[in-house]
Amino acid sequence: MTFCAGCGSTITQGSGFCAGCGKPVATVSQGSVAAAPSVISSSGASGLTPNLAGALAYILGLITGVLFLVLEPYKRDPFVRFHAMQSVLYSAAVIVFSIAWRILVSILSDINPWLALATFPIRLLFSLAFFSLWLFVMYQAHSGREYRIPFIGALAAKQVGKAAALAS
Repeated sequence: MTFCAGCGSTITQGSGFCAGCGKPVATVSQGSVAAAPSVISSSGASGLTPNLAGALAYILGLITGVLFLVLEPYKRDPFVRFHAMQSVLYSAAVIVFSIAWRILVSILSDINPWLALATFPIRLLFSLAFFSLWLFVMYQAHSGREYRIPFIGALAAKQVGKAAALAS
């Protein structure tokens, strides 16, 4: 009796693929112990699963996004590549918004200092929204979902060669 090395299912005689996981047959004899099946396969020897690598791509924004785009075991995984590219684009958009906001506040402070002071609560709301979205996409990546941020997600999918953007 033979078992699939990937998921541990019983392989029928003469079958080229496992009925349980669909992988090509790599069998383990009954006398040896097969590794415990995992829900999400590991990406390389580092032990990071694709969902964990996708979530970690958001941790330091541009830095970790670029790292996961160029590191060898992850740059071939479409899930990790998508989240890394989305992290880079989201971080860039937040930086551009922050620069534009500071320019606007500077112009308003030249007109009237009280106008610049009135923009402070608005900036806090934007910061909270950016932070909440950042946490949400990290959670979605860790859950194994490919959540696409409007506009940014479609551009990220296009950059990594995925199909047309899904409606988010």
